[in-house]
Amino acid sequence: MIKNILVIGSTGMLGKPVTLQLVNAGFNVSALVRSPENAKKELPAAVKLIKGDISSESDLANAMEGQDAVYLSLSIKQSEKKDAFHSEEGGIENVLKVAKQKNIKKIAYLSSLVMFYQGMNGFNWWVFDIKHKAVKMIKESGIPYTIFYPSNFIESLGGMYKQGKRLLLAGTSAHPMYFISAVDFGKQVAKSFSIQMSENKEYIIQGTEAYNADDAVKLFKENYKKEKLSISKAPLGMLKFLGAFNTKMNYGAHILEALNNYPEKFAAENTWKELGKPEMTIKRYASEF
Repeated sequence: MIKNILVIGSTGMLGKPVTLQLVNAGFNVSALVRSPENAKKELPAAVKLIKGDISSESDLANAMEGQDAVYLSLSIKQSEKKDAFHSEEGGIENVLKVAKQKNIKKIAYLSSLVMFYQGMNGFNWWVFDIKHKAVKMIKESGIPYTIFYPSNFIESLGGMYKQGKRLLLAGTSAHPMYFISAVDFGKQVAKSFSIQMSENKEYIIQGTEAYNADDAVKLFKENYKKEKLSISKAPLGMLKFLGAFNTKMNYGAHILEALNNYPEKFAAENTWKELGKPEMTIKRYASEF
């Protein structure tokens, strides 16, 4: 039985809702954080904050003491360069090494659905290589695992796409995506820890609504109440050109190219059956944002 869960990546846009839902589900939740002072402002009081960094095996060993499971909510930041230390590569290597020493019963990892665009239409990006490598390392670790492959998160509409009073698009969004909220995903993660133990599981994470990026942004704009927003659209080629001189632009160009062209199909029937059906819609999210 899993009772004590260590969350690594608890203060991010996707980490906070999952951490909250784990607390709500009755788990004893700890979080490895660089700054407990800052994390205290972001996370529920019930979360035990442990100062440390994923790059340090000794910090991880301290954080994993007495834990049953580890949940990983990691990402490669837009400003990271290819030859840097990456939490989803070197960090996961450290986590798995220490987890074996501490007899961790379960590793749960937030991966990505769009990373499967790698190799389609000649697309090749080092960030997706790392994500695939992370999955491979976890599967080969010998530690029971649960891996989540989410579609685009609804929260990206108020984050990645919304810049000030503008909603920014680039290129042509060719396929609908099954947008899901981080809150609904958090509930599914909590349920997975409640019903599973030693088995290995993989879940496609999708919401109930499918929109391409253009329609999703338009729906968000129509239902956003705080201020009037405008929609701007740039050619993806221009973003790629600017990306040659700017690391963040380069990241944005690649992720948008993948999101625009990945032919996502609905495949979350089993996820809904085992972990619950999502409830949040883009319209509701925008009105409450």
